[in-house]
Amino acid sequence: MSRQGLSGRRFVIGLYVLLVAVAGAAGYLTATFVPDVQRPAFLFLVELPATPLGFAVYGASTVALVLGVPLLLVRYVSRDLDGPEA
Repeated sequence: MSRQGLSGRRFVIGLYVLLVAVAGAAGYLTATFVPDVQRPAFLFLVELPATPLGFAVYGASTVALVLGVPLLLVRYVSRDLDGPEA
């Protein structure tokens, strides 16, 4: 039996998912424990309710966008680069 190691791509995706989940949890906890919060607006366009769930969605979606776009750009740019076997 061979044990498969943690590849770079798999590690980055796992870290991405973990960071998005932490941002969602932080948003939920913020709305739970901070009184009189204002309604968040995702990308200044989509207003979300000032509830723990609304802040969780706001936190997770904001971090997903802020981290996801650069990751996709890196993947796009690096797909045509020669590997070490070139």
